[in-house]
Amino acid sequence: MAGNKVVVRTRRADFVPLRRARTAVTVLFALGGFVFAGWAVRIPSVAHRVHAAPGELGLALSAMAVAAVATMSAGGVICRRWGAARAAATAAGMLSATVVLPALATSVPQLAVALTVFGVAFGALDVAVNTVAVDLVAALNRPLMPALHAANSLGSLSGAGVGGALAAHLSPAGHLLSVAPLGVVAAAAAGWALTADPIPRAQSCAGPAAAGHSGWIVVMFGVVGLCAAFAQGGLDNWAPLHLRADLGVSDGLAAAGYATVQGAMAVGRLTGSALVTRIGPADVLLVGGVTACAGTTLVASTSWPSLALAGLGLAGLGLANLFPLAVGAAGARGGASGVAVATTLGYGGILLAPPTIGFAAEVAGLPRALLMVPVVVAAATAVGRALRRHM
Repeated sequence: MAGNKVVVRTRRADFVPLRRARTAVTVLFALGGFVFAGWAVRIPSVAHRVHAAPGELGLALSAMAVAAVATMSAGGVICRRWGAARAAATAAGMLSATVVLPALATSVPQLAVALTVFGVAFGALDVAVNTVAVDLVAALNRPLMPALHAANSLGSLSGAGVGGALAAHLSPAGHLLSVAPLGVVAAAAAGWALTADPIPRAQSCAGPAAAGHSGWIVVMFGVVGLCAAFAQGGLDNWAPLHLRADLGVSDGLAAAGYATVQGAMAVGRLTGSALVTRIGPADVLLVGGVTACAGTTLVASTSWPSLALAGLGLAGLGLANLFPLAVGAAGARGGASGVAVATTLGYGGILLAPPTIGFAAEVAGLPRALLMVPVVVAAATAVGRALRRHM
């Protein structure tokens, strides 16, 4: 990334293997989103199958979250010991193979155990695939991180769409049993491509004089990722309810609020690499933060559903590249350990957002509680601006 990158001169003979590696990494990003979304859209059916009360379901989902965070925190060690490419492909295969386990559970304890295994795979994949992405960015000397995360967004949208279409025809187990072998094959193919022609490992961008400061810089980029993920988690969980309960829209239009955020993020990430090339990562983060602040403020303050949906679109566009840029910068500074720090803090932000906003909504109402989101985004923008020399 501009001002803080290792320039790797790629020979013409190396171009084809690196292009193949880029395709493989893109597949792994998309596969993670597709598989996870397939599970997510079947949560209501699985909860009904095991007769889980809301509180029991929450505990089961918490088991997955705790397992994911614990694995993310150890992700740097896993990548250094196994190699990031091998860890990413193995985790993607494990995620695909274990996605069916929750649908086979017949009780809440079984569901919690199944989700714990699934969470381990999810956490390992998140760290490993982002570490491989950092190596690929350095090898190609191109700002690919937003485009790779766009693949994850598009995979999520595809997984949710396929899951919704199959819900009327297949049980959760039938649906996810069809996903599992396809995912395992895709993960194996991507893993073969990455190990046949390994991507050169990126070196830390910190020079000798800056080495003592790399740790806190990585943590601060992790804070940017946490704030961006908090904003996304808050909108994903509370924006549909805000549209339905506070603005009086139909259930269908409320659901469209979620799709608006996800679709806008996908568009923002697809164009993010070109934008980073044009104006640099620091300015992309600044423009994205300001746009997201404006959009989330509009969502929380307007009484017009159409303006709220427009605000969600702006928020999605603005948030699109904040987390990818933060992870990329942390990885460039700290390697696999830097990616582990950023992804762990980011996932922590996603976990923190729903209860924090929910508690604030109990006290001040949901519209005012949602004003926490632009405040957090502003904090991410300010921290990112202060770190612009290190991007």
